[in-house]
Amino acid sequence: MDKGTVIRTTVLVLALINQFLVTAGLNPIPGSEQLWGEIIAFGLTATVAVWTWFKNNYVTAKGKKQKEQLQKVGLAKGDK
Repeated sequence: MDKGTVIRTTVLVLALINQFLVTAGLNPIPGSEQLWGEIIAFGLTATVAVWTWFKNNYVTAKGKKQKEQLQKVGLAKGDK
């Protein structure tokens, strides 16, 4: 795995753990009120999830060209 994948995966796991703690009624963000803790946790989790999805999929024009090249050399599966 490359460095970016490791970072995105680690941040996503931490965000999900934080979201779980907030949902369980624990407040992992010191000094924050319960509602603000939930809002921050949800925003963080949603942002990291979208960021991870975007970076790991071929959604841009450049990414689609990369996928086409990988398919030509047999390193990516085609859409079925």
